[in-house]
Amino acid sequence: MEIRVFRQSDYEDVLTLWERCSLNEFSGDPELDIERKLQCGADLFLVAEVAGEVVGTIMGGYDGIRGTAVYLAVHPEYRGRGIANALVSRLEKKLIARGCGRIELLVSEESDAAICMFEKMLYEEEQPERLIYSKKLTHETDF
Repeated sequence: MEIRVFRQSDYEDVLTLWERCSLNEFSGDPELDIERKLQCGADLFLVAEVAGEVVGTIMGGYDGIRGTAVYLAVHPEYRGRGIANALVSRLEKKLIARGCGRIELLVSEESDAAICMFEKMLYEEEQPERLIYSKKLTHETDF
């Protein structure tokens, strides 16, 4: 397995993987998300490749205060092989190299496998004492 930065040639394979992993339901426009990521911090968009096939992704971000991770996906036939763990670990190293001291993730309560993995990686569940508000600034996305 190789973990590397996303390449433009990965575009269709990544979209297919996200659709197969049902990640498209969380974003109104994954194509636009990729385009925007390539304009800002593209080196934090990682893919896992096995025998020339894209089998995993993670898209990281860093705003100078905290790191974030979205689009963590592993092809169903490759789950249980440590690919998600390797993607998260590589992203953590890249964030630490930028001076990031904290990473925050949003995980579905129904994703038992992801919750178990993050707990094994020493992530802690946080119950925020504040509400999160959002506002669409453009009409380009549905989420």
